[in-house]
Amino acid sequence: MSRTSAKYRNFVAEPMGQKSVTELAGVGETLGGRLTEAGFDKAYTVLGQYLILKKDEELFKEWMKDVCNASSKQASDCYHCLNDWCEEFM
Repeated sequence: MSRTSAKYRNFVAEPMGQKSVTELAGVGETLGGRLTEAGFDKAYTVLGQYLILKKDEELFKEWMKDVCNASSKQASDCYHCLNDWCEEFM
């Protein structure tokens, strides 16, 4: 399962700090560029949107599709990465 990728494990294993948006699971250079253009250059800014959407999976995935044209898999990977990070650190 993609949630166990090295990128996912690295993100969930430590505090977020100033990590780039491209360090989120499901977000590569292309999506990262689109998110940055939309004002979401750091992982914590995407986390903020996740929290604004009240951690709702469907709302977050729709937001990802709207803002950066993420695929369902990319949006799902990013959601689960943030969700699991929150369970670990919040």
